[in-house]
Amino acid sequence: MSFLFPGDGKEAVAILLCGRRDGDRSHRLVVREIHGIPYEDCSERTPMRVTWPPDYIAPMLDRAGAERLSVVKVHSHPTGYGAFSGIDDEGDARLLPMIRGWVEADVPHGSAVMLPYGQMFGRVLLGDGSFAPIDCISVAGDDLHFWYADMGSATLPDFVASHAQAFDVGTIQRLRRLSFAVVGASGTGSPTVEQLLRLGAAEIIIVDDDHMEDRNINRILNSTMRDVKDGRSKVEVLADAAERVGLGTRIIRVAKNLWHPDVVREVAQCDVIFGCMDTIDGRYLLNALASYYTIPYFDIGVRLDAVRDGFGRGRIREVCGTVNYLRPGRSSLVSRGLFTMADVAAAGLRRNDPSAHERQVEDGYIRGVAAHRPAVISVNMFASALAVDEFLARLHPFREEPNSKYASVTFSLASMELICDPEEGICNILGGTVGIGDTTPLLGIMELAEWRQS
Repeated sequence: MSFLFPGDGKEAVAILLCGRRDGDRSHRLVVREIHGIPYEDCSERTPMRVTWPPDYIAPMLDRAGAERLSVVKVHSHPTGYGAFSGIDDEGDARLLPMIRGWVEADVPHGSAVMLPYGQMFGRVLLGDGSFAPIDCISVAGDDLHFWYADMGSATLPDFVASHAQAFDVGTIQRLRRLSFAVVGASGTGSPTVEQLLRLGAAEIIIVDDDHMEDRNINRILNSTMRDVKDGRSKVEVLADAAERVGLGTRIIRVAKNLWHPDVVREVAQCDVIFGCMDTIDGRYLLNALASYYTIPYFDIGVRLDAVRDGFGRGRIREVCGTVNYLRPGRSSLVSRGLFTMADVAAAGLRRNDPSAHERQVEDGYIRGVAAHRPAVISVNMFASALAVDEFLARLHPFREEPNSKYASVTFSLASMELICDPEEGICNILGGTVGIGDTTPLLGIMELAEWRQS
């Protein structure tokens, strides 16, 4: 935005190189690189037009061809004109077919416009030479932006009227279009699904490969002892309950392990991810997925500490949790110090080869991992509500300070505090993976190349 609006009132232009998620429900372009065309290299810049030598982008097109990248030209409209102009139509009719012929890959290419204050709209070139609008342009920054080609056309049912009073009609219009993935259907996942459903989400993807047990019944909303007796999957229990409510939310059931390639492909089509699990390797996988596909990720963690030995054994000394907002291209759960890559490797070994993991723990090579942590529904619901409110605060900024101040929010019920930490730095592990999109293997992880039934 700062490049396209340098303050001189004239149009500017940049080229985006994009990876993709070629999904069964949507085709997503994810921006990998932004190349601004220097102002001095443009042959003409006015408030209504910008032109540049076509050979300037030849190296970018060579790269796009070699790596099968989509190319999107984006330019500014300093006047605020909210549509493609006749000049834009003529330019795109020449440029986009040239790009398609140069890249020589069956991938979409397009053009976009940015207006003052950042709003964007765009279109892609179809096979017959005509243009189709880009349905949505999203930005996973400190604030979350979703700009739709037909904004305002979503029907708002009566049950969201009170939400609209609090967050305005535009925010609720976006909620009625958004797709959420909730990974983990138990402690914090269950209340997160419930809240998103009641807020009017368009689509919720529920991911969990586990089945109901006695110990789950105290924290999965709408579950019954009959579900436990029947050994029903957690996904089925939550999905059936959500569909019974009848609010029009589409529920996608994914009763598979997170490390199954089908799950990665499914989650990569959503707009927002909520991570509701406590496994280290699973949280790292979601963080990587969010980075590769440029998806905002809210990670929820809860901890209850009790005195283990001696006087006061069993007494609760801390009830706390943290909501981490992971913005693609910035810090990660690793760079924030929640765990190390050695912890990720150890968790992967424990998942794939428990006996080998146990031997390494005994030999002192890696740290042990507790099998189960205590869980209390009221604490889980508190953490879940904090995460959903964190999402709403970024969809409809209402806080006194900018959202960059709230990269993580930790609550302590022992001291009754909320502790907020700002966004700082870039992860040296995931920072370079933004916008890569579909790869072989997925996310560059060999385990996702072939799925082995355990």
